[in-house]
Order: sequence, then C-alpha cells, then structure tokens
Amino acid sequence: MKNFKRNNAYFSLCGLNCGLCNMRLSGHCPSCGCGEHHSCSIAKCSLNYKGIEYCFQCDNFPCEKYKDADKYDSFITHLHQFKDIKKFQEISEVTYTKEQIAKVEILNFLLENYNAGRQKTFFCLAVNLLELENIKEIVKHLEENEDLKNMQIKEKALHAVDQFKSLAENYGIILKLRKK
Repeated sequence: MKNFKRNNAYFSLCGLNCGLCNMRLSGHCPSCGCGEHHSCSIAKCSLNYKGIEYCFQCDNFPCEKYKDADKYDSFITHLHQFKDIKKFQEISEVTYTKEQIAKVEILNFLLENYNAGRQKTFFCLAVNLLELENIKEIVKHLEENEDLKNMQIKEKALHAVDQFKSLAENYGIILKLRKK
C-alpha cells in the first residue's frame, strides 16, 4: 500500500506475529507495511492516524475492527492477539521482538528438519501459541534424540508434531486454526 511503512516486520500493527505466519513464509505477504502490496483495512486506517505505530496506541483501541478479532482466525491464529499486545507493552518492543526473532529461527529449524510437506501451518501455530522456553525444550529433545537421527522425514515429523500437541494439550491449547 502506497505511503504505508513500518519498522517492525515481526509484530504487526494489529498485534499479530507476522514472522510466524505461513503466508509470509510462502512469500504471499511481505508483513505489515514492509512491502509494496498490502490491502489490510487496519493498515489503511492507520494512515489516518499519523505517528501511531500500533493500534493499541490509538485512543479508539479496540475499535469496531477488533469486534470479533479473537473468535476466528485467518491464515495466522488470532487466539493470543490481545494477550500478545499486552505482553508487547509490558516487556517492551525490543524484548518482544527479540523473542519473536528467536521463535522465527526455531520455526525455520523445524520447517527445515521436521516438515514432511504438511506441517508448515501446524508449526507456525505451535511456535506462535506456545511459550518460547517450552518450545526450546522440545527442540532440545528433538536434537538430542538419537533415534530421530535414523528416522525418515515422515517419522521425524510425526514425532515432532506429537511433542507439540502434547505440550499444547497440557496448556489447553488446540493447534488448529479456528474458521468461521
């Protein structure tokens, strides 16, 4: 979108984690304001409010655009959108972005080593919704598991998925997009 620019390609204007989105990974979205093509209505709205980098900085937040934000998902989960906005505000943009960069690195590792062709959305959701320290524990388990080194990619992928599903279940998180 013309004249729409953002500095942070990891945390969007509306509070989604762009770096963990399968649309961005697939090259279909440059992330919030970091490319030429962007048709987001929230981005269009932000052009009317100069100096606001994130929607939560607006006096009207949350506005009508957020009415059902946490009920349904698009190509990335909105489940923790408001929770992530609060965390971002509490720990600072720098700290939150560092955490997102670490999650992006882990996501790339998972996709490179444990994706049998059908796990991209699942891993994007898992890394987005689970806490960094817990994700690191799973990755450590995967790296240290000698049995995995001799497995085919499909078996490795199933094992990794099972690890994430088990962790998510412990926290009452379902690793599936919620469609209308």
